[in-house]
Amino acid sequence: MDIPFETAPAPQLPSWLVDFWSRTLAWLIEAGGNLLNVLLIIVICVAIAFALRFVIRRVVHRIVDSAKSKANVEDTQALERSPLSDMRLVQRTRTLGTILQNIVNVTVGIVGIVLITHALAPDLVGSLTLLTAALGAGLGFGAQNIVKDVLNGLFIVAEDQIGIGDMVDMGLASGVVEYVAVRITHVRDVNGTLWYVRNGEVTRIGNMSQGWARVIVDIGVPVDADVAVVEEALLEAAQGLAKDPKWRTRIIERPEVWGLESMDGDALVIRVVMKTRATAMDDVAHELRMRLKDAVEKLGLAVPSLASVVPEGSAGARRVRGANPPKTRPNAVTGVPPARGIWRKKNPKQQPEPPESKP
Repeated sequence: MDIPFETAPAPQLPSWLVDFWSRTLAWLIEAGGNLLNVLLIIVICVAIAFALRFVIRRVVHRIVDSAKSKANVEDTQALERSPLSDMRLVQRTRTLGTILQNIVNVTVGIVGIVLITHALAPDLVGSLTLLTAALGAGLGFGAQNIVKDVLNGLFIVAEDQIGIGDMVDMGLASGVVEYVAVRITHVRDVNGTLWYVRNGEVTRIGNMSQGWARVIVDIGVPVDADVAVVEEALLEAAQGLAKDPKWRTRIIERPEVWGLESMDGDALVIRVVMKTRATAMDDVAHELRMRLKDAVEKLGLAVPSLASVVPEGSAGARRVRGANPPKTRPNAVTGVPPARGIWRKKNPKQQPEPPESKP
């Protein structure tokens, strides 16, 4: 006969404990999912940033290497002895590369923060839309000068208006450019003062380091001097400078005497001009003045005045491109002249054969 027996019922957990564990487990699962989403967003943003920065660096290095290979140099600093366009291309490319990398960093960072905020609190982004718009409007009015500086700086760099090492006149400051950025430009003047010029405040730029320059020297002689003899002596002295091996690579065209520029009761002023490389203008002007002075003194004449001249306004327009241009023809030379200068000997093979005499 079977003897029945009873089993004790299983102990039941309190309802509050079961509810606590269920809520904790759900929170851990949700937090783990959010953490995985955040990590995935961070990994994707970092990967995109590295990919874009890698592409920018490759493009910059390719352009720089191409410029160095074209100039047959190993170091970028050696480009100063190469054509000016290559050196400026390297400077502009590196500056634009730095700007693009900063833009990539800021853009990817902002997008990553928005995505992470949306993953953690989907309703937060929507609720902050009006506040974000108000903040954006306020920053737009408050930071409009910064935006103006940045946009103007981008155009200055992209259009190659100035470069590091250029001698410029920016209206607000004049001197040598030491640093070019999208917001400010550093210019050091002749006294050594470093000027920080906001790009948004620049309305004009005079670059004295691009292309070529023209040395203009006015030399005075006594009123009783023979002008034709003096002009011949001055031209001979200027041509001697252009033929000098030390100076001929800095001179682009043959010197010219523009004739009697002015006269008064004390002196006759004769103008001598010479087109040079932009970076060699001052050195050539110093040497030219010394040689012109010696030439006049060899004629037994006194030198009442000897000064460099920079034509401006209507006088400069007439002299350069106006209705009465000088004999110097325009020359679009932007780089370094040939190694042997303008006085190099012609190839005898390229000389035309003399015409045959008729019987």
